[in-house]
Amino acid sequence: MDAESEGVPPIEPAAPQMDLAARRRLFMSQPSTLATRKQQAVCVRRAHKMYGTVKNPNIVLDGLNMTVPKGSIYGLLGASGCGKTTLLSCIVGRRRLNSGEIWVLGGRPGSRGSGVPGPRIGYMPQEVALYGEFNMRETMRYFGLIAGMASGDIEDRTEFLLKLLNLPNASRFVKNLSGGQQRRVSLAAALLQEPELLILDEPTVGVDPVLRQSIWDHLVDITQNGNTTVIITTHYIDECAQAQVIGLLRGGKMLAEESPVFLREKYNADSLEAVFLKLSVLQNAGKRRRSSIAQEIIEQVDVPAISNPALDLSDEANPEISGEFGDNISMSSHGRDPITASAAPAPPLPPEDETPTSWTYNFNVMSINHLHALIWKNFLWMMRNVGVMLFIVGLPVVQIVLYCYAIGHDPTGLKIAVSNHEMDENMITYQYCPVRPGCNQTMLSCRYLDMLRVNKSVVVKFLKSDEDAFREVSLGKAWGALVFPSNYSDSLVERTESGRFSDDATLETAEVSVRLDMSNQQISTLLYRDLQYTFFDFVAAILDDCDVNSKLGRVPLDWQEPIYGDRNPNFTDFAAPGVILTIIFFLSVAITSGAMLIERNEGMLERCLVAGITGAEILFSQVLTQFTVMLSQTIFVLLFSFYFFEVTLRGDIWLVLFLCVLNGLCGMSFGFVIACAVDTERTATYVAMGSFLPIVMLCGIIWPIEGMYPLLKIVAFFLPLTKPTESLRSILQRGWGINNPVVYNGFIMISTWVLVFLILTILLLKFKKG
Repeated sequence: MDAESEGVPPIEPAAPQMDLAARRRLFMSQPSTLATRKQQAVCVRRAHKMYGTVKNPNIVLDGLNMTVPKGSIYGLLGASGCGKTTLLSCIVGRRRLNSGEIWVLGGRPGSRGSGVPGPRIGYMPQEVALYGEFNMRETMRYFGLIAGMASGDIEDRTEFLLKLLNLPNASRFVKNLSGGQQRRVSLAAALLQEPELLILDEPTVGVDPVLRQSIWDHLVDITQNGNTTVIITTHYIDECAQAQVIGLLRGGKMLAEESPVFLREKYNADSLEAVFLKLSVLQNAGKRRRSSIAQEIIEQVDVPAISNPALDLSDEANPEISGEFGDNISMSSHGRDPITASAAPAPPLPPEDETPTSWTYNFNVMSINHLHALIWKNFLWMMRNVGVMLFIVGLPVVQIVLYCYAIGHDPTGLKIAVSNHEMDENMITYQYCPVRPGCNQTMLSCRYLDMLRVNKSVVVKFLKSDEDAFREVSLGKAWGALVFPSNYSDSLVERTESGRFSDDATLETAEVSVRLDMSNQQISTLLYRDLQYTFFDFVAAILDDCDVNSKLGRVPLDWQEPIYGDRNPNFTDFAAPGVILTIIFFLSVAITSGAMLIERNEGMLERCLVAGITGAEILFSQVLTQFTVMLSQTIFVLLFSFYFFEVTLRGDIWLVLFLCVLNGLCGMSFGFVIACAVDTERTATYVAMGSFLPIVMLCGIIWPIEGMYPLLKIVAFFLPLTKPTESLRSILQRGWGINNPVVYNGFIMISTWVLVFLILTILLLKFKKG
C-alpha cells in the first residue's frame, strides 16, 4: 500500500545532481515521516524501480511499501514463491536491501543497539530448524539461554507453551515427534521469550483446525496490550480474518495492505481468497489483453480509487504476463529489468541517531549467554551421539595402526629363480644346495644363496636351465633370475687371490648373471640392494673364516654412524610425520565442515543468527568443542605411533604435540571455510577430496620436494602442510628444537593458515546470506 494512504507524506525523489546539503533539507522538510516510522513496528519503503529493488536469485521485490503497526497482527499472504520469506529475511536482518529503507522496532536491522537480529525478535522459519537429538525441554532451554532468560522462567514458559500447543511430555525427543508436533515445538521456541516482534513463517501448516484456532487466540491475546507485534505468513488466506492488517503479496509486488473488513467491502467479495483472486486479475489486466473475466471484475471495483502502482491498469506497463499463481514470464525484450536498468540514484538519507553506548560496547564481540548456550548445545549433541563420537575419535587410531602395519616394512617372501650350474640334477630335483661352513671354498654359490634366504627372507627356486629361470620371471612367478657358472667357486677364489692378474675368463665366470623384473620400483630397488649387501656380507664372512681381513672384500668406503637417522633408514620414519599431520588435518576438516553444514541445512544456523548469535560466537564455540575431539584424536595418534609402534622420536614430545594441535586447528578452520562457502554436504565432500590429493602429493609426504618440478616447488612452499611436515620430520629424526629455523618456520606457517582460515570464515558468516 502506498504511504500516502496511511498519512505518511512520500519523499519526493531528488535529482542526482543535488548536493548533500540539499538532500538533507529535502529530507528534513518532512518531519512527520520519521515520527511515523518510529510509531510502527516494521516499515519497509521505497524499494521500487527508480531506487532499486530487493531480490534473491529467484524473487524480485519491486515497488514494495509495507507498514506494520505496533501491537497488531499483520497477515502477509501470497502464493509460494511470491517473496514472503525473502521479505521476512530482510526484516530480521539476514538480507540487505539493494536500495530503499527498512525500519524494525524503531531502528535499522543490524544497527548498534537495535536488538535486531536479537532477543527482541521471535522467529519461526518455514523448516522445523530444531535438533532431533534434543528433547523438548532441552530445546526450550537452549533458546532460553540464547535470550538470556533465567532457568526458572524458562521452565515456567516451557510448561505453559507445551499445554497451549497440546504437546506431549517434555522429555520426548524432537525426532520422535510427528511433523505437526515438530512444527508446534518450533512455534513454542519462537514464543518462549515473549518477544516484541513475533515473525511466524507459515506456522499453521499441518495443524488441525481446533489447534489452529487456539494458536490464533493466543496471538490475539498477546497483542492486546500493544507490547507484542505479530507478522504471520500463511497459505490459509481466510484464517487471517482475525488480523488487524493484511498484506497481499504477489510476484514481488504488494497488491494491497488494509484490514480484512475493508478489503472485502472495497472489492465486493465474500472472502479474502476472493479478494486476492480479484486483485491478481486486476494486476494482470494492465499487462495483457483484458479478458472477459478481467473486464467483469473491473466493472465491479472502483478502479480509479485504486492508488497502488502494483495494480496499474495502463497498457503501457512492462509487457509481462504474470501467471495466475506463478512467476513472471517476459513477453518482450523491450521490458526494462528493474535490477539492471539504469535509473537515477536515490539521494542518501541522513544517518539516524543510534542507541547511545559506551566505548566498551565495541569490544563486546561475544556474549556470555550466547557462548554458554552454544557450548552447552555442542557438548549435549556429542553426548547424544556416543556411537558417532567413538567412531570419530577411534578413526585416526585405526588409520595410524593400518599405516604402521602396512607401510615402510621391507617386503618378504620375494621369489628368485636360480639356474646354478654348480649343482647336479638330483640337487635341483630336491631343491637342495649344500652349504659348507668354515674356510671351505667349494659350493660358494650355495653359501651365498643360503645367506640371501636367511637374512633377507628371499624364496629361492632352482631350475635346470637359464631359459627356464628367465621364463619364470617373464611369467610373473619370480622377481628375478640368477645364473651361476659351473666353475663359479673356483673362479671367485682365483679372482680374490690373483686380483689384477686374473684373466678375462676367470673374471667372467666369477660373476653372477642377474636379470630382474623392474616393473615395480620399490620391490626392484629393495631386491637390487639386498643382492649387493648380501654379497658383501658373504665375502666378508668367508674372509673372516679364513683369517683374512674382511675389509679386503668390501668397497673402500668407510660407512660410519650417520649424523641423523639410522644406517638403514625405513620409509615408515620418512613418511610418518606427513601421515600423522594429514590424518589429524583432514579428519578435523571432515568433522567441523560436517557439523556446520548439518546446522545450516537444517535451518538451525539461520535461526540462531536471527536470535542474535554472531558469527564470531558460533566460530568460537565450535572451535572450543571440536578442539576437545581433535585433542583426543591427536593424543591417541601420538600414543600409538611412538609407544606402540615405536616410530623414531628423538625430539621433544611436547613440541610434537603442540605442532599437531596447531595442525588440527588449521584443519578445523579449513573445515569452517568449506562449510560456509558451499551449500551441501556433497559439495563439501568434493572440495575436501579435491584438496586432499594435491596437499598430500605436494607437501613432501610421498616424495621429497627437492625432486619436484621447479614451479611445483613454489606452490608446495605455500601449502599448509609442507613446512609443518619438514618441521615435524626434523623434530622426530634430528631431534631439533624450536630454535632451529626449519622447526619454527613450520609453526609460523601453520599459525598463519589458521588465522587466514578463521578470518575467511568470519567474513563468509557475515556477508554470505541464506
